[in-house]
Amino acid sequence: MTIQLNGREQQVPDGLTLEGLLSWLKLPRDRVAVEQNLEIVPRARWAETSIRDHDRLEVVHFVGGGLSLPPAAQE
Repeated sequence: MTIQLNGREQQVPDGLTLEGLLSWLKLPRDRVAVEQNLEIVPRARWAETSIRDHDRLEVVHFVGGGLSLPPAAQE
């Protein structure tokens, strides 16, 4: 089946759920958010949310890090 994944056309196996897609893509599930057809899907629903042909998915990775403030701003 064909989906739009982060703005690019992508062929994926039929019958995937969102959780299955993340596994297929080998993405860590603890550091991503998933939007399906302009709706953010809660993590608790990934296993039950099916992907359909021509769905538009955005998978956003969270990256660790922080803002380094100058010494004057820390006081």
